[in-house]
Amino acid sequence: MKLRSAHLTRYILPLREGGSLPALAEADDDFKYVVKFKGSGHREKALIAEFLGGEIARKLGFKIPELVLLHLDEAFGRTEGDEEIQDLLQASQGLNLGLHFLSGAINYDPNVMKVDPDLASKIVWMDAFITNVDRTFRNTNMLMWHKELWLIDHGSAFFFHHSWENWEKHAKSPFAFIKDHVLLKEASELEKADETFKQLITDSFLMDLVNELPDEWLNFDPDLTPETIRKVYFDFMKLRLENTEIFIKEAQNARQNLI
Repeated sequence: MKLRSAHLTRYILPLREGGSLPALAEADDDFKYVVKFKGSGHREKALIAEFLGGEIARKLGFKIPELVLLHLDEAFGRTEGDEEIQDLLQASQGLNLGLHFLSGAINYDPNVMKVDPDLASKIVWMDAFITNVDRTFRNTNMLMWHKELWLIDHGSAFFFHHSWENWEKHAKSPFAFIKDHVLLKEASELEKADETFKQLITDSFLMDLVNELPDEWLNFDPDLTPETIRKVYFDFMKLRLENTEIFIKEAQNARQNLI
């Protein structure tokens, strides 16, 4: 689970307009990455969600691009002419997060590409578990690469951390946003997915996971130490795992309205 690290050497291009402005960039290991910058709209919390969600997905057996810690120094991007991007890079000095770039991958199109009920149920279960609001028809955050389905972009998961209050209530939430999931209609085997995945997500895995969060990303609240923040993430996931029937029922009910 321990991530590799590299240093960013070349900014190539922004990947979409909007608040987060992820970019394609190259690092000193000669690989290209889709970079999520800590100076973006949700700052370090988006990187935390990306890391936790991505590594949970990998643990559950999904295809996920390698996540790499990317160092950005003061000189990086100085020749970039766009003022907004310059500001973003200045605010992102230090440790950022990159996803290995899947060259030639195409976006998953639900109108032409079908996912079997087993895989669909597993993806829906995971997104409900991590409270990922962003795998919808409008933005599937899935790619087809070498004829296999790859999951990307978990930066909108764990949205409880944007208010950081009453996390216990959020941990037991039914997650109503699951009604918008692009694969919900095909997800007919949620209870089977639940049985399988609860065996894989152990306390020791969750503890190792939160312990890998860099201290540099855990300074967003002066009243909380990095250790306290790690414990909240651990406790949130453990409590959610103990109450999966709540979000499974919500997903099943929402699916009934679609079929």
